[in-house]
This record gives sequence, C-alpha cells and structure tokens, in this order.
Amino acid sequence: MNTENTTNNDWLFEITPKNKFFSLNLKEVWQYRDLLFLFVKRDIVTVYKQTVLGPLWYLIQPLFTSITFTIIFNTVAGIDTGTVPPFLFNLAGITVWNYFTACLTGTSDTFRSNASIFGKVYFPRIIVPISIVISNLLKFGIQCGIFIVFYLFYYFQGAAISLNPSVLLFPVLIIVMGVLGLGLGMFISSLVTKYRDFNHLIGFGVQLLMYLSAVMYPMALLQEKMPKYSWLVQYNPLAYIIETARYMLLNVGEISILGLGYTFLVTVGVFFVGLLIFNKTEKSFIDTV
Repeated sequence: MNTENTTNNDWLFEITPKNKFFSLNLKEVWQYRDLLFLFVKRDIVTVYKQTVLGPLWYLIQPLFTSITFTIIFNTVAGIDTGTVPPFLFNLAGITVWNYFTACLTGTSDTFRSNASIFGKVYFPRIIVPISIVISNLLKFGIQCGIFIVFYLFYYFQGAAISLNPSVLLFPVLIIVMGVLGLGLGMFISSLVTKYRDFNHLIGFGVQLLMYLSAVMYPMALLQEKMPKYSWLVQYNPLAYIIETARYMLLNVGEISILGLGYTFLVTVGVFFVGLLIFNKTEKSFIDTV
C-alpha cells in the first residue's frame, strides 16, 4: 500500500482539538444522530425498567399534585380561577411545568452521571442533554393525554371552558420551555463538576421556582393582592409560559406579547450562556468530576 497517497480525505471523521470557545456542533450532532436516538431510547427504557406501574407514575404525580393544590390553594386559601374548574386550572399549569422540571433536573447532572462514557469514547457531549429533552416529550405527551381526558370530562359536564385559537402555537411554547430547561441544565451541570453542593440545591430550587412561576395562581391575582412582590413573578420568564399555556388551553387570563418577547430573549440568552460554559467544561471536567 502506498502511504504517500493517503490524505485526510480518506478518513470519514477527523477529531481535532476545539479551538472555538463557542460552537453549536450542528454538523457533528447530525453525523451522530443514530447515537442521539439511541440515548433517547435508553432514557425511555431505563425509566420503566424494574417498575411495577411503569408509565402510570407519570399520571399519578400530576393528578395528586393537582388535587393537593386544589384543596390548599383553592378550597382553603380561596384562590379564584373564574369559570375554569380549579382542578383543571391546576392540572394545566402542572402539566406544562413538569416538562420544564424534567428537562432541567435531567440535564443538570450530565457530566457526573455520564463520566464513565465520556472518559472512554468520543462523541459530541451535547447529544446527551439534547436526548434528555427529547425523551421527556414522551412523559409530557402522557400527561397531556390525562389533561385531555379531564378537559373533555369537564366540558361535557357543562364547564365554561374552550380552546383559544392560539393553541395552534402551543408546540412552539413547549419548544421554548425545553430550550430554557436545556440551557439552565447545561449551566448547572457544568457547575456540579466542581461544586457538588449545587446538586443538592436543585430539588429545593425547583420547588421554590414553582411558586414563583404562577403554576397554581393567575399572575393578575398576585399583582392585585401583593403588588409590592409581584415583580418576583413578572421577571420570571417561566410565569409567562405557564400563563400563556393556560390561555391557549383554557381560554382564561390574558396573553402578554411583551412578556413573551422577554421570555424568548431570556431563553436565547440562557441557552447560549449555558452552551458556552458547557463547551468549556467538557474539555477538562474529567479531571474534577
């Protein structure tokens, strides 16, 4: 064999050091798309493995949470949801919120939970958090199914509920929420490699963030009852996503174009910052994880 005729063009892939601080690696991710689908399948299968109820856990959690919120916030605290049944109001917010939390908590431990794989073989590391965001769409689809069942139940019972025509843009809203969860997750995952206590704060932080995201109350109610503290929610992009989702699904409340614009800008900014730190961390995380 004449080695003089061997050139770089003879290789299918060439792995070189990354000189760019920021890189989306879209071409490389596409080349490894089969691996991406494999990770998605892994994430789905491992959730059901060695469980008795399997995907039924996805139904139990939002149902019991909605019942609890209805008793505490609507019955005891007296929060008014207008013409929408309180249980359905809470279920709509929780269903959308659960997708964000699943994306955030799943991607926030990327480096630590996959260190054994990352240390043995090369592939674009961003494939792992992307696969988590995609696989969580199955969980979201199951919970949307239970929401539709209760929606139809209340509708045929005569409840004054209806879909807003803007519901056609609902998938776009979910994509924005997934990208926001991905960006925050990549950022936290990078911090966890050096500061392990961040991993313990995630659960507490997510619970606290839920109360600041208007999941169990309308944003207008907080502005009316507690105007001095309403800014905590108004500066939270997740609150606008939850409020817009309820507007689309239940035709209740209002949609804020300015708030959605703010949410989109924050989402893009968080994603790019998370990706920058993620790309920097993947070069040296194996020494600290």
